[in-house]
Amino acid sequence: MARVLLVVPTSSYRVADFIEAADALGVEVAVAAEEDLPLLAVDRFVKIDCSDPVGAAATLVDLAATTSIDAIVPVDDAGVVIAALASESLGLPHNPPAAAAATRNKEAMRLALSRGEVPQPSFAAVAQGQDPTSAAAVIGFPLVVKPLSLSGSRGVIKVDRPDQLPAVIERVRGIAANAGEAGGRVLLEQFVPGPEVAVEGMVWDGVLEILAIFDKPDHPDGPYFEETVYVTPSLLDRATRDEVARVTQAAISAIGLREGPIHAELRVDGLKPSVIEVAGRSIGGICGRALSFGLLDTSLETLILRHALGRRHRGLHRSTGASGVMMLPIAGPGILISVGGLDEAGSVQGVDAIEITTPIGAYLQPVPEADRYLGFIFAGGPAPDDVVAALKKAHSLLDIVIR
Repeated sequence: MARVLLVVPTSSYRVADFIEAADALGVEVAVAAEEDLPLLAVDRFVKIDCSDPVGAAATLVDLAATTSIDAIVPVDDAGVVIAALASESLGLPHNPPAAAAATRNKEAMRLALSRGEVPQPSFAAVAQGQDPTSAAAVIGFPLVVKPLSLSGSRGVIKVDRPDQLPAVIERVRGIAANAGEAGGRVLLEQFVPGPEVAVEGMVWDGVLEILAIFDKPDHPDGPYFEETVYVTPSLLDRATRDEVARVTQAAISAIGLREGPIHAELRVDGLKPSVIEVAGRSIGGICGRALSFGLLDTSLETLILRHALGRRHRGLHRSTGASGVMMLPIAGPGILISVGGLDEAGSVQGVDAIEITTPIGAYLQPVPEADRYLGFIFAGGPAPDDVVAALKKAHSLLDIVIR
């Protein structure tokens, strides 16, 4: 039986979904994570430190000396460099470690995109103690301040005026430091107006296959950029979608990604897409449940496992109709006391499921400090507008108490 090793941070939501997909494929799953996972037997788990990619990769290589590993799949951002390093040592399909590392550092990614002449916002990195005034003047206002490595809009803040910039930079540095990002270096980026889209794809020997393009109908425009509704298919016209696909392929080539899932974020100003982010993994959280493919409604996790094992079936189209997900917004900081109205919200026409992924009693923060999602609503329908309406109605019926 083939065995896939998943590299996940302990906070990942997705281990259960991958195990379900593996069972359906007749594939055995082992997991490398930072803490014990009760889902798995001892011989299918290895403990690693995701903050030490080289050491973690060496642990995986040692594991492969005693048990067969046919593929290594990073589930979330923290695993992409580890998987690339270990797969390179073991001769397994992989992204070049330098390319994987570039997806984990926004400055390195921007430099790679610049070398490839890929459309993107103008940018500058600002070190601790460096005066940001001249860099900001070149970029212009409004601009966006970002930490180098965090994801999920964590620490991302829009700045409209020069007098706001010093305080925002210090706030972003504090968020990054609390998340373990050392050094105090932040990125300033030109703010790109227009709708934002997310591209979900699979890369085969450097060539991108688009699986879905998601619209973000809530149009996050700052000062914070909370992720809420994703819906597909995109309502962008065909020519603009083609240009989104072309620019995303150019970004992947410039970064050097070769194999596996990618998740990209782009802004579309008129007919001109600009790359905001490229991740060397699939869509975050459990948002992948909003997608299914082919006549058998094959899951995204199944496609990822098939690809990793060389069972490559190109051209699988997304299932018909529209689908979407809402990442439940967090209204304010505090302890999650209760979530009511689940039955009523779940009975809304078009709603497929509601998953509250934060346990009662957990402390929550809204963006830009947020480090987790409260939960997810999934819906389907004949058209994107129907899906968005179902998601919004279901959310309005939930009674979320945070104190």
